[in-house]
Amino acid sequence: MATLSSVNPATGEVLGRFEELSDAELEARIARAAQTFRSWRRRPFAERAALLVRAAEVLEQRKEHWGRIMTLEMGKTFRSAVAEAEKCAWVCRYYAEHAGRFLADEEVKTSATRSYVRCVPLGPVLAVMPWNFPFWQVLRFAAPALMAGNVGLLKHASNVPQSALALEEVFRLAGLPDGCFQTLLVSSSRVARILEDDRVVAATLTGSEWAGAAVASTAGKVLKKTVLELGGSDPFVVMPSAAFDAAVSTAVTARCINNGQSCIAAKRFIVHDRIYDRFERELCRGMQALRVGDPMDPATDVGPLATAAEVEKLDRQVRAAVRDGARLLLGGEPQRGKGFYYPPTVLAGIPRASPSYREELFGPVAVLHRVRDLDEAVAVANDVPFGLGSSVWTSDEGERRRFVDDLEAGATFVNAMVASDPRLPFGGVKRSGYGRELAREGIREFVNVKAVVVQELAAAAPRHATE
Repeated sequence: MATLSSVNPATGEVLGRFEELSDAELEARIARAAQTFRSWRRRPFAERAALLVRAAEVLEQRKEHWGRIMTLEMGKTFRSAVAEAEKCAWVCRYYAEHAGRFLADEEVKTSATRSYVRCVPLGPVLAVMPWNFPFWQVLRFAAPALMAGNVGLLKHASNVPQSALALEEVFRLAGLPDGCFQTLLVSSSRVARILEDDRVVAATLTGSEWAGAAVASTAGKVLKKTVLELGGSDPFVVMPSAAFDAAVSTAVTARCINNGQSCIAAKRFIVHDRIYDRFERELCRGMQALRVGDPMDPATDVGPLATAAEVEKLDRQVRAAVRDGARLLLGGEPQRGKGFYYPPTVLAGIPRASPSYREELFGPVAVLHRVRDLDEAVAVANDVPFGLGSSVWTSDEGERRRFVDDLEAGATFVNAMVASDPRLPFGGVKRSGYGRELAREGIREFVNVKAVVVQELAAAAPRHATE
């Protein structure tokens, strides 16, 4: 079996190596999940909720410990990693409080005596998760899935094995039954075999387009449900009536959050001609002011990218854009020395014919587009294969309505930065995937929405013994 390595992106140092599960170990974990599901599904909501609240407490009480693991393994700033652990506690508490209501029987008036809809758990669900938010991406699946009565099998990104094992530890410390949530240290090449197993009933994936297509293809062959949250190239549209200073400062934050490695980070800044020149100057000034450095240092704004391969890919994309005619306004060169650093970078005027015009740039690279009017702003915003999030800045009510109705995205935030929130459904359209996580919609993705019809019939008269 292969070995999974945990590497510190800030230094390139190997932190640890972990052996993949053998076939026998993998079989034992899947069998344990199937066995645990039979009893877990019958636990009352109140009991499941108490255990999820305990998981929230474990996350909060040891948030610096979990944060350090995330930072050392994938490079996010320590303060953002601690905040990620806190957000995971929030989603646990949210579903502990609301799952019973979200999944309660729904009465439906028909001609029958009684008709209702009941949500029934499905079984073991495979979660294939990415490295960029190593705790949050997992918990936003696990909290609703567990509260619905399912059990989880986690195949995490191969470069974050310590985070994967830590997540299993969170649920163990919270007291969940053995087999409710298990980490599978396996390579991507074994995902198809796991999903094809009859005991695994569904899958959820957050990651790249090719990974989503591979999982969806396998699931389609065996007729299993999937939810996919894939890439994004989110537009950040700024109109003349916007609160300019707030738009600029938010733009800098929205582009470089998580070192620029977020599917819902603003990536394309679409700015009206009347304010474009000023916006370009101020965005470059704000990006240049960001401090790049050790993610454990509280003063650091932007840490390293997660892997050397991510730096190489981003560098190729930026160079290709410049060759195709884009203007390089800031940055554009990988940082020399130890670690996988790429500086905040600003590009403008990428030609529409350039592949970089439509690709997702997964790192702290902002792309500027100048537009003449509202129609062109909408057209440019939609002119990519992705449709995850969108942010628009305007005080004009008519413009707001137009953007909300016409932007091809799973979310539109007006005068605010796109962010995931347990209270709101999260997901995309087009090549950003399908299905929804979080909120009521998320917990109902992996349940059997069962129609129940009860017709009471008059009892037959009893027969006499002499008949």
